[in-house]
Order: sequence, then C-alpha cells, then structure tokens
Amino acid sequence: MGLTYRATGFAAGLARAALTLGACLLWAPGARSAPPLHTLVFFGDSLTAGYGLPDPETQSFPARFEAKIEAAHLPWHVVNAGLSGETTAGGLRRIDWVLRQPVDLVVIELGGNDGLRGTAPDTTRANLQAIIDRVRAARPSARIVLAGMRMPSSMGQDFVRAYEAVFSDLARTNAIVLVPFLLDGVAGRPELNQADGIHPNPEGASRVADLLWLQLRPFLG
Repeated sequence: MGLTYRATGFAAGLARAALTLGACLLWAPGARSAPPLHTLVFFGDSLTAGYGLPDPETQSFPARFEAKIEAAHLPWHVVNAGLSGETTAGGLRRIDWVLRQPVDLVVIELGGNDGLRGTAPDTTRANLQAIIDRVRAARPSARIVLAGMRMPSSMGQDFVRAYEAVFSDLARTNAIVLVPFLLDGVAGRPELNQADGIHPNPEGASRVADLLWLQLRPFLG
C-alpha cells in the first residue's frame, strides 16, 4: 500500500488539534457558544494518509470525513494519523506518541501492508491486539473502531481466509466496532482507484468517507 514515507496529513492534523486546543483555552468557563470539542483519530497506513492523491489535505478519506463533520456542525475535529508504508508492527511502535493527545474515537486502519508482504496472520493479530490494549490503557473512555481489509485471491485461499478472520475475531473478542471491509464498493473498480489498483483516487476516497460516515455517525452525537 505504498512504501513512500508520507506523514503530511498526520502533521497537519496535529497542528489543527493544537490550534483547536489553544482556541478552547481562550473561552471563559461560562462561555455559551464554545461547545466541547472531541477528537477523532484515523490511525493507519497509506490509505489513511491519502497516498498518491493530488491533494491529500483535502482529498484523503479522513479529510472528506472531516468535511462531513463540518457540514453537520458537529463538535469534533479529525486527526489524520496515516503513514504510508505502515505495518501493524510500525503502528504498535507509533501508537503511544499518537495517544499523547486527547482521543475520543480512534479508527484503526492497519494490516494491509502486513498482508501484502505475507506476514503471518497471527503476527498481525497480535500487533493489532497490542494496539487496542495501548489505546484502552491510555484512553479508557475512547471508542475503538477496527477497519477490516481483504487480500487478493492470488495470495491463496487459506491465507485470504485466515487474514480476514483476524479482524472479525479481534472485533468480537474486544467488543469493538468492525467495519468489515474499508474499501467495500471501491476495491476492484478501476474508475475509483489510482493506476496501481490499490489506492483510491479522489472519488474512491470520497466513497470510503461515505462508508465510514454511515458506520461512525451514531458515535458523533
């Protein structure tokens, strides 16, 4: 899912979070027009970062999701913590740093690069479980959503089934929300993907945001 390092969306998200926090501190305790802000973090790989898009800051699916939040006038802001080339092992090393900020809802979108590299599903499972545990330890009140992925049939049916089961098993054992397939309705459609056939184009990213909106809207109040 792209091995090029790209953390632009993540850095911008953290900058927005810092600005938002600074603005909140300016309000007096009795201020009426400053609703409490909540933080939604998309923690993932190149799909989250918006790899290959002309303008990830506005075209990645987290950016499109944030536009929906703004249009609905909901008291949330979005942090894009996507990093191209990220694996579940890399995510485990990075999650503590991400959790240094307040988090109310985190969407974990990792595992695709594991699968494409042939990483054993049990290893992917263990890393994702450790990430979930870190989130719960650092932010006990935060909701966790796990975004599932699927592998192409060319990798063999046994691997495909074992890989897909990782996400459903983790969602069940941890009692967290599962988005069964993040790229549902987008994967395999050339008109919605870039030339590599893996990363969504701007329209595809918008479709991903639409899917997530249906899943996450009830949690946004």
